[in-house]
Amino acid sequence: MSAGDKGGSFLGGGGVSSWAASAQRGEGGGLSFEIQGHELQFLEAELRPGEAIVAEAGQMMFKDAPVSMETIFGDGSEPQETGFFGKLLGGAKRVLSGATLFMTRFANTSGAPARVAFSAPYPGKILALRLDKYGGELVCQRETFLAAPQGVKIDIAFQKKILTGLFGGEGFIMQRLVGHDWVFVHAGGMVVERELAPGQELHVDAGCLVAQTATVGFDVVPVGGVKSMIFGGEGFFFARLVGPGHVWLQSMPISRLAGQILARAPARVEGGAGFSWEKDKESGSGADDSSSGDASFTWGDSGSDGNDA
Repeated sequence: MSAGDKGGSFLGGGGVSSWAASAQRGEGGGLSFEIQGHELQFLEAELRPGEAIVAEAGQMMFKDAPVSMETIFGDGSEPQETGFFGKLLGGAKRVLSGATLFMTRFANTSGAPARVAFSAPYPGKILALRLDKYGGELVCQRETFLAAPQGVKIDIAFQKKILTGLFGGEGFIMQRLVGHDWVFVHAGGMVVERELAPGQELHVDAGCLVAQTATVGFDVVPVGGVKSMIFGGEGFFFARLVGPGHVWLQSMPISRLAGQILARAPARVEGGAGFSWEKDKESGSGADDSSSGDASFTWGDSGSDGNDA
């Protein structure tokens, strides 16, 4: 089954594949690709001669030798902006949307198809979304973008209401992806898709929102009374999504995953990098007894007396 048959969405199994000879590039052409893996996925794209793909810096997994790599300002969607300040403006917009100033462009410089692969930054699912199926535009949570064929515009989307910007979970700025080809975004954990009818509301944890079509309204509503706000564990506000349109949700946002890891991390000890051992201060023994104390990992430069071990 081709990627075009699946509409570009991935909800389980080994991944979305578009290597089928009869429908290699899905409906209407576009990039040929395959998503492999389950919890720790990677995207493998096949580039035609002269074709290029742009990705977030540091996401490449491997590439064929004929695929060149170039660092560019912005997303490379407007090659006519050859001036330095024009490119700098495109990069500045990306910084505002939570991404880096630079992106990496991978182009096939040979006369035969060549492949390049990008890995997911943390456990979850890579979503392959066809922009022309959703009106040529999607609004995504910051830092979810992984890669897209060159020509897809990665812009910023401002929240119109101050309350939404302050308590919507992603500040005033989200990412807007505009074009007619595939885009690849990453979601944490498992993915749930919902099609909202006109006027239908869905209340979600703001961090669980991955992407939405441009027709979906985004606002915030209080979680309930004061007791629910303070002791409910869900914060003060829910994100309210109002149809019509399509939304993608994730079960494990990276912020939630990082919080769980941090809560279980051993205590940090100031000093050099590596493994260190904290002695039990309450034990009155002066012997070097390694059976008492807590172990922890520490990072950073040694700040003791300047002696190198």
